[in-house]
Amino acid sequence: MPALLPRSAPAAAGVSSRALGAVLDRLEAESAECHSLMVVRGGHVVAEGWWAPYTAERPHLLYSLTKSFTSAAVGLAIADGLLALGDRVVDVLPEHVPAGIAEQGRRLTVHHLLSMTAGHGDDSLAEAWQLEPGDLTRGFLRVPFPYGEGTRHTYDNATTYVLARMVERVTGRGLPEFLQERLFTPMGIEPPDWDRVAGGAVFGFHGLHLTTEAVAAFGELLRRDGGGLIPSEWVRLATRRHIDTLPLDESAHNSDWLHGYGYQFWMSRHGFRGDGAYGQLCLVVPEHELVVAATAAMTEAQVMFDALWDCLLPGLDRPDGAADDDRLAERLRGLALPMVAGTAGPGATVTATVDGNDVLPGRTPVTVEPVRGGWRLRFGSLFVIAAGHGQWRESAPLGRPVMAAGAWQGDTFVADLCVITTPHRVRLTVTAGTATVAWNVEPLTGPRLELHLREPLLTRPDVA
Repeated sequence: MPALLPRSAPAAAGVSSRALGAVLDRLEAESAECHSLMVVRGGHVVAEGWWAPYTAERPHLLYSLTKSFTSAAVGLAIADGLLALGDRVVDVLPEHVPAGIAEQGRRLTVHHLLSMTAGHGDDSLAEAWQLEPGDLTRGFLRVPFPYGEGTRHTYDNATTYVLARMVERVTGRGLPEFLQERLFTPMGIEPPDWDRVAGGAVFGFHGLHLTTEAVAAFGELLRRDGGGLIPSEWVRLATRRHIDTLPLDESAHNSDWLHGYGYQFWMSRHGFRGDGAYGQLCLVVPEHELVVAATAAMTEAQVMFDALWDCLLPGLDRPDGAADDDRLAERLRGLALPMVAGTAGPGATVTATVDGNDVLPGRTPVTVEPVRGGWRLRFGSLFVIAAGHGQWRESAPLGRPVMAAGAWQGDTFVADLCVITTPHRVRLTVTAGTATVAWNVEPLTGPRLELHLREPLLTRPDVA
């Protein structure tokens, strides 16, 4: 896989390798599950690491970081003269206008969608889907508007879905094809996977899979005012505050969500960012020539921001010596998620039945069959997954790759099944004839495991 960005030792870019190590220390102390981290300074990658079994060449589900790429597509369509900030949804997509639409719905423009200021009180996605299961745009326009357009930011996934449909209408291209031609191919990125709604359209607000380096290269384009691929005027417009933001919840730890919203970008305490659920990150801090890309399975992403601000920023322009750089590089090469501890077990086939839950159908039979170096895990007639002992073993039972490892802990078999192009993994536990399965962090597109093993993922638009 050809490199998208040049490499440099931390010291050569004026970055303290000890400060980078302190970032790793903080994340470890907070038990934050990271899958990858890449730090770019002045256009050069100065630190990069993947927590095994995650690897550099694997794409990773970006969740709502996808929105920032949709924003780039909007900017390209505007630069081409095909779309304008003042264009109304009802004019671009007239066949999706519901009967009896509210006057506010008629006034909604590209600007309102980009800034998520349509006037909904909450994320409209679930209600829009329930109102119009076959037409999310029509459903979006039917959801009541308790606030005036342009007056209040509400994180509203359906706005980006509608933007994707508007881009497709005015360009005559699917969003993936348009971005491939105008952005990804010139960047050197092969066509990525996109998760889709059941009807086949890409979400637009979620579902893009890219490698960590591709995310970092996108961030570097933004830092360089679009790098000649994205219009510089658009980058400056999209990455500045257009509306104040409210706390996402009652927690006092959302400080990096309280600095305003641009056009499908969040403003941060420093710089701006594209941001996806569970810690998918493209952070750009122009004043420090800094880009940070990360993938993760965090329940509290603020941990990452605090580590960067508290540990990394003080280490800029304070380089350490070559020995410190070498120690950091060695540490980065050895990153890994904890492996299930235990033995190879009794060497006999064991069967169990799944306790009923939303991950697998109740009463699903599970067979743990020993094979050389691990096990064959059979889930009734649904699928079979290979698991290693002391090593990760790969299989793709329904199209999407899974990395799995397990061990016996006394009379209990335990295995982790990583859906490796996503933040998600399932812990399987088999004991006394009963099997239990649970996600590390539950996928926002629903808990059923079988759904997430299929390539491509096709689901209803119910991302929270």
